[in-house]
Amino acid sequence: MPRTVLVTGATKGIGLALSRRLAAAGHEVIGLARGGLPGFPGTVVEVDLADAAATQAALDRLVAEGAIDAVVNNVGLVRPAPLGAVALADLAAVLDLNLRTAVQTAQAALPGMRARGWGRIVNVSSLTVLGIPDRTAYAAAKAGLVSFTRGWALELATAGVTVNAVAPGPTETELFRTGNPPGSPGEARYLAAVPMRRFGKPDEIAAAIAFLLSEDAAYITGQTLFVDGGASVGKAAI
Repeated sequence: MPRTVLVTGATKGIGLALSRRLAAAGHEVIGLARGGLPGFPGTVVEVDLADAAATQAALDRLVAEGAIDAVVNNVGLVRPAPLGAVALADLAAVLDLNLRTAVQTAQAALPGMRARGWGRIVNVSSLTVLGIPDRTAYAAAKAGLVSFTRGWALELATAGVTVNAVAPGPTETELFRTGNPPGSPGEARYLAAVPMRRFGKPDEIAAAIAFLLSEDAAYITGQTLFVDGGASVGKAAI
């Protein structure tokens, strides 16, 4: 059955791969992003998600225009720094964009989901929640999404709404490559930690998200699925 799926950060990386996959399967995709993209497989609503008021206004318009069946909280912000160099402004910005937007999108879609007795929320977390240097803000934000996932799943378990998270390992996206260009020490460090000895492809992460959005995943809720080439194996789970 075709659904309407709202995807934040939809015009790049995992968000774009997911949007293309969903559109190919016959779903309507609404992307929230700072800029448009020629040929985007759906509707792009241009909004700066770092602006809470602008984000809320965009969401209010969308909900007034039609039902949103599923939400994918994919937008992310990384500002790496060792503990002694973490700027409080950067900490606030990273936590805000990753967590506040997830709350806003879920709140906007939730009344309609409850009314229809069907809904899906997928939060895009990260392998970094299991521990990595220089990611104080980002790892905390992504761990917060895992916590959201578990709490919301319990709240909505009888409402027909499932809530899950996907935690990618190192993935070939613009965001990842900005800090880890080919041949860099960062690239080598990440590769060494992945048993498959390669990085994930955005469409591989998108495939996992699409499954959790599907009818086939109706009995799965509150879970975090690591899609990471085996990098989480042997690490302490949360």
